[in-house]
Amino acid sequence: MKWNLRLVAANRGIWKASDLRRMVAERGIDISVGKMSGLWSGTPAVLRPEELDVFCAVLGCGIADLITAEPETVAAPPAGIEHVAVGEEGAGPVRRITPKPRTGRSLPPR
Repeated sequence: MKWNLRLVAANRGIWKASDLRRMVAERGIDISVGKMSGLWSGTPAVLRPEELDVFCAVLGCGIADLITAEPETVAAPPAGIEHVAVGEEGAGPVRRITPKPRTGRSLPPR
């Protein structure tokens, strides 16, 4: 995921995190200075849906303007996981389980 808050804000003439923080506060969401600094300078670790709605309202944009998907950065699935085509019954990742031999195992207690 790529977070574009600073770029979208700059395109609307907002150059300081403090200005955006004030505008968001006017809409009823109080974001701490530390969290706003993190949102302004990097990708957020946590972002509540209410905050995202307010950013979109203040900046006059959509979610797709603020967040860009980057599927090419996702790691390949580990070995042993097979993907089923969409539309097939039980679609999604399928893990093939191979039983291991159980030699030398003790009997359960009586």
